[in-house]
Amino acid sequence: MHTPDNSTLSYPSDHTDNEMEIGYPIHVYFIELAKMYMQHIRWHWHNEIEIIIINHGEVNFMTDDAKICLKAGQGILINQNVMHSIQPSTSDCNCSLYSAIFHPSFLFGYGNTLMSGKYLAPILSSPVFRTMFLDEQDSVSAQIMDLVNSVIAVNTTKKFGYELVTKAYLCQMWLILLEHVIPQNVKKHKNVNLTLDESRVKEAILYIEDHYSEHVTLEDLSRSIHISKSECCRCFKRTLQVTPIEYLMKYRIFKAANMIQHDDPLSHSISELAFAVGFNNASYFNKVFRQYLKCTPSEYKRSTRNDPTSNPFHMISI
Repeated sequence: MHTPDNSTLSYPSDHTDNEMEIGYPIHVYFIELAKMYMQHIRWHWHNEIEIIIINHGEVNFMTDDAKICLKAGQGILINQNVMHSIQPSTSDCNCSLYSAIFHPSFLFGYGNTLMSGKYLAPILSSPVFRTMFLDEQDSVSAQIMDLVNSVIAVNTTKKFGYELVTKAYLCQMWLILLEHVIPQNVKKHKNVNLTLDESRVKEAILYIEDHYSEHVTLEDLSRSIHISKSECCRCFKRTLQVTPIEYLMKYRIFKAANMIQHDDPLSHSISELAFAVGFNNASYFNKVFRQYLKCTPSEYKRSTRNDPTSNPFHMISI
């Protein structure tokens, strides 16, 4: 799965090697938000198609220009490289969902340009088909959700031939999109002008993930995406609802917690850990860590050692 930070931004998986990813690029996950880092799936994007179906509770699904409340019996289909995030819609984090992620090249084989051009391009290259809201009360959505639920079921039991059955279900789903969804989508959005916010914020996130351990300023971030500091702040606020520096701080704490969880040698000293993730002051690092995770780094270290089941990183967000 391609993401801005592949080491820390992938759903848990049961595959064990890269060969399986290439030969069978499909993964199905059951996710409980209460067990996720900070109880949400943080902003990310990837080259795969993803279909999410809400199992229990209520969540807010967000893209750079939309916010959709999803309840049990509803879901969302997400096209390639669409930046998105998921969080509980209320203070109750008792939400769960299924996610099916697959690379579209699986449908017609790698390098099959004839079939890809005819069937993949109309969806993958569509400038307006970014997401599709799914509701079991809608007939077209219900067909897609039934097929996705079947994909989830066969990839859970993994009986002989499940890969072929999965491909058949996904091809049926793809045909429904081509016949019923894309024509209507294009008709509704003939004159859509997509915002630059998403591409700018993606570039800034990549910059943060490359330089978080250094002294990073707002000027550095704005310069990296070739806009003013004020416009950089506006882009982040419009897209992620946080400032660039708030995102940077959250990412640094995310990396610090991850290093503690994986017993990185630098995490053995709080001052060394603080310096490793971009803080030059251990007391300020402690303050920010507590702000986001409701405990100090030392308390977090003790809790993960004493009770591994409490570890939020056994279901890391993509």
